Amino acid sequence: MSERVSLRRSLSLPLLTLYGLGTIVGAGIYVLSGKVAGMAGMAAPVAFLVASVLAAFSAFSYAELAARFPVSAGEAAYSMRAFGREGLATAVGLAIALVGLVSAGTMARGFVGYLQVFWAVPDPVAITGFLLLLGAVAAWGISQSAWLAAGATVVEVAGLVLVLWAGGDALGTLPARWPELIPELEIGLWVGVLSGAFIAFYAFIGFEDIVKVAEEVRDPARNLAWAILLALGISTLFYVAVSTVSVLAVPPDELGASEAPLALVYERASGLPSHLISAIGIAAVINGALVQLIMASRMLYGMAREGWLPRWFAAVHPATRTPLRATALVLAVVLALALAFPLVRLAEATSFINLLVFCVVNLSLWVLKGRAPRPEGVRVFPRWVPLVGFLASAGFLVGRILGI
Repeated sequence: MSERVSLRRSLSLPLLTLYGLGTIVGAGIYVLSGKVAGMAGMAAPVAFLVASVLAAFSAFSYAELAARFPVSAGEAAYSMRAFGREGLATAVGLAIALVGLVSAGTMARGFVGYLQVFWAVPDPVAITGFLLLLGAVAAWGISQSAWLAAGATVVEVAGLVLVLWAGGDALGTLPARWPELIPELEIGLWVGVLSGAFIAFYAFIGFEDIVKVAEEVRDPARNLAWAILLALGISTLFYVAVSTVSVLAVPPDELGASEAPLALVYERASGLPSHLISAIGIAAVINGALVQLIMASRMLYGMAREGWLPRWFAAVHPATRTPLRATALVLAVVLALALAFPLVRLAEATSFINLLVFCVVNLSLWVLKGRAPRPEGVRVFPRWVPLVGFLASAGFLVGRILGI
């Protein structure tokens, strides 16, 4: 191995968008849509909208920062440029890597729920086999991983379309039932909606993963920003539509108790066996977990190359052009997390950590825009955008801590 070997720039805008969309969709709607409905009730679509708005401001900040600094260290590099504190940059980078680790563990748990529709495999066996396979793919190469992720994204989006088709009759009742989806102005109801939104926020995690492959993207100053915004916008449309069909077709309490919620919706709405949608659910969580493994390993690689972690993790294999040492460490930690903690606990931890990082990222851009408002060749947004992103993330975080 040689630390002088660089990563390969092979990702185009369409492939990068599918890469980001795959991890967003795989991370949330297939695994946690039932849990959101269990907390928010019929207002689950509203919970997804609240989470989407929260994520959108941060997405704009990421889009501009990625164009300003197209490096694998991502959030760690942004905070370093803004505040010049290596300790803060290291903490942010490790927090983001932890998000990837916990998120991949969440999806490994979600994988088991869909797999058991076909085979009654013990959880530890299924989780271990699943993660070892994904670790091998991540180590193989970024092009191979991205093409696999793109293919799985097409499959999982087709699965969402299939759910919408199956729920056509339920969707036809929307003109008469839409008031049920709007929560009244009662504190108790909105506590449930905001609790659901906190979990739903996890479903939008993934757009920020795009910046971790910045050094493997063609024309990064343009393509990174567009891929982030496209992936978030497309996923929001699907989430609201699918969550609406879900609560119209199946009572929210039943969705909340299901380990394979979209399979339940498809089966109940169509009267057909759920095997097809369960197979697509497996593809979705495979895709989401693979991207999280890649993201976490690239973050460790980027930080090691900057000198914020031992340079041992910055080694790139000359044949695969991937950071094998960082990938191996990530795989080991994800396996331990997935075996030790339940799905909802992992998802809540992921959302909590990500909100903290979003606070730092938005504040970083706000500071940087004060120094350099319009860098050449970069699409910029108004300075109030990162400020609102910071306030929204901080407010949601504080509200969750206080149980509001």
